[in-house]
Amino acid sequence: MANSGNGGIFDLGELRSLIDELGSVSGEEREALLSEMSGGNDECDCGECESEVLSFPPVEIASPAELAEAVLSVPLVRDARRLAGWTGTRGVTSEGVLFPAEAREAAGELGLDDDRLRLVWIVAVNSGLLRIARTGASAGPGLPSDMMEFWDGVVMDVLDRTEEGLTGSAVADEHLTEMLATIYATSDGISYAALVEGMLQAHEIGCEAKAAEMRRLREELPGELDVALSLLAYCGLFERTGDGVRLTPLGVWAVRQDLLREGHDAPLLSEVAGFAELSASELVDAMLTGEAPSSAPTLWVERRVPEDAARELIKVAASGTAGQRGVIGTVLEEMGPEAEPAMREALAEPTMWRHAAVWLGVRDLDAPALTEDDGSWLAVDTLATLLHIPDAQEAMGEFEALEAGDELLRLVDDISRSSHPDAIAVLELLGAHHPDTRVAKAARKAAMKARSR
Repeated sequence: MANSGNGGIFDLGELRSLIDELGSVSGEEREALLSEMSGGNDECDCGECESEVLSFPPVEIASPAELAEAVLSVPLVRDARRLAGWTGTRGVTSEGVLFPAEAREAAGELGLDDDRLRLVWIVAVNSGLLRIARTGASAGPGLPSDMMEFWDGVVMDVLDRTEEGLTGSAVADEHLTEMLATIYATSDGISYAALVEGMLQAHEIGCEAKAAEMRRLREELPGELDVALSLLAYCGLFERTGDGVRLTPLGVWAVRQDLLREGHDAPLLSEVAGFAELSASELVDAMLTGEAPSSAPTLWVERRVPEDAARELIKVAASGTAGQRGVIGTVLEEMGPEAEPAMREALAEPTMWRHAAVWLGVRDLDAPALTEDDGSWLAVDTLATLLHIPDAQEAMGEFEALEAGDELLRLVDDISRSSHPDAIAVLELLGAHHPDTRVAKAARKAAMKARSR
């Protein structure tokens, strides 16, 4: 399902079926249900929607002076400067490249193979280290004053070459952006074996690769990826570790720039560190108002004993509003078995026990059974988060469960009989803002009935 902008919230259209099935499915199936409810990896293929906004852990960036100095030591940049100096003034073909004989001479002089020479030439020309005119190629004015803008352009030149075969591995080129983002999200780097397996999974799922192709890739990809990583290390993005790879400081900076351009949440540690010092109540309020980035709760939890963090959040949720429970539920969904003791304590809280029961159940842990009335209560509690969002009408459009249909009309009727204190307010919200006149009318009518009761 879509995100409301205030955290993942249960898909109301499937809530009742989840409750019915909790007692009869295996743990694996429950995890699948949870993924489906929380949005999982669903992507819209309509071609009209924007791509999903992803959140990444906060990172530390080296100082501008350190980064600028590091740019000069990148082998690709060093060779681009050497090529500009070697070229001097030379004739070029109609495509703006060296003639074959001179290209061979340059490759021998600089110690580059044909593929790397081509990449170095592109970087030198696009960065202005080389100038191309009708009279030929000549050295440019040298490095610009803004070294990070220069570096950003170099990286974009590199990434733009994937469609033409940058690394020598079709799979690595196809999934290079995903690979960079994955390693960016792991500050300590990633093992070589895990990277290979991740690339295989990405290719199998994303490209719908058949069994025969996957068998071939399992044999060939490790060698291909080793060559690809060497090229990316030459470009200044990666560095080898004991048993894997990680981004260089320049790589971290460059990938973050690309993520920000794509509209993803990629904060600096300095931007979210303050949120880790807030109380649970203050953090939740900051999340509700949108002041806190979506990565802030992760850092907040990391700075605490997990069970204690869960207990603090549950205390706020138990006495708070539906909006607070909505964002807190998002954080709790990311927590593992270490939160179980706190979630079992939440079973004693009138406003939290149903949420706790679902949390336990989807993890295949012993949990109280929920009735249809409990399902309606949870539905109201979830929808009531809209009461605490500045633009409820816009947020409403992001709830798939609020798409007009007979199921929604039945839900409206269920809400009118719910004991939830926000039931009437939710019906009035639907009556005032739902774009489908049939649903809005039914909600207004149900609100009148609920008030009369």
